[in-house]
Amino acid sequence: NGDDRGRANALVSRKDEEELDSEEQKRPVIDWNAIREMQKEYEREKFAALPVIIKDFYKEESHIASMSLTEVQHIRKENNNIIVDGPDGGPDSVPNPIKTFEDAFKYYPLILEQVRKQNFVSPSPIQCQAWPILLQGKDLIGIAQTGTGKTLAFLLPALIHIDSQLTHREDRNGPSALILSPTRELAQQIEMEINKINYKGIRSICIYGGGDRKEQIRKAKSGVEIVVATPGRLNDLMMNGIIDVKHVTYLVMDEADRMLDLGFELEIKKVMLDIRPDRQTVMTSATWPAGVQKLADQYMTKPYKVFVGTLDLAAVHSVRQRVEFVSEQKRKAFFWTSSHS
Repeated sequence: NGDDRGRANALVSRKDEEELDSEEQKRPVIDWNAIREMQKEYEREKFAALPVIIKDFYKEESHIASMSLTEVQHIRKENNNIIVDGPDGGPDSVPNPIKTFEDAFKYYPLILEQVRKQNFVSPSPIQCQAWPILLQGKDLIGIAQTGTGKTLAFLLPALIHIDSQLTHREDRNGPSALILSPTRELAQQIEMEINKINYKGIRSICIYGGGDRKEQIRKAKSGVEIVVATPGRLNDLMMNGIIDVKHVTYLVMDEADRMLDLGFELEIKKVMLDIRPDRQTVMTSATWPAGVQKLADQYMTKPYKVFVGTLDLAAVHSVRQRVEFVSEQKRKAFFWTSSHS
């Protein structure tokens, strides 16, 4: 009887294996390459009727174009040790850095006028290398700490880009530029910078969670060229048909590392589905971890990289730091003196 039960169990086991093998054979093989091609075709059809994007607005001055390799390397080293990397994996294809605001915006006098009003003396390190890249319409990854001038680095080319498209601004059915920000505070700071640069009446809106949603909706419906937004509130207004990002041709992901740290990856992916893939894209980050690199690989096209400072980016190298050791008895006196000096 034991032998009979053993043979019966063996038969059942073989039958189960045969059924599993049959199910494996019936299970369709997913052709991921075909799916990706279908997605690309869907994107082509979705955005086919949109006008061509004008991206290149840069006229390199002769004294910039004629700089020797030694001079270029010297300028980059003196500007907080700028390190560059082109799409081909080396620095050779990266445009030469500019030295003055006129080198970048000579043919845009209204931009120069606004810059002079703010009493800037010379471009910051990130600006002197980013502007020649962005004004040519290239994608850019800028790795730099907060407070290094990166907002103006992507903002001034954005203003020229918005004003120079073939379709008149009033005839576009949505914003032309989108700036994604990780926090309300940073989004508000960016909008303040936009408001300082009064360029040809270009309008902006700042939308974020916790703000007055009705007022944000009212302003969005009135028509704006630039949307500064945190990913969560932007998705809310997109899903409710308030904001259409299909016409965005200039995209900025500001402080991408912080957006990922705050868990906005899915919201970013949702936004990307509705923006035309041939846009110009800018990414800034204070660090360069694997998650940020993956984001760049997914959503950027042959980007140039500009690192300001050392590659570890552990500190803001433009800030002088000092450590002093004092005894417990002298500590209060030291803090009083330091806070009033």
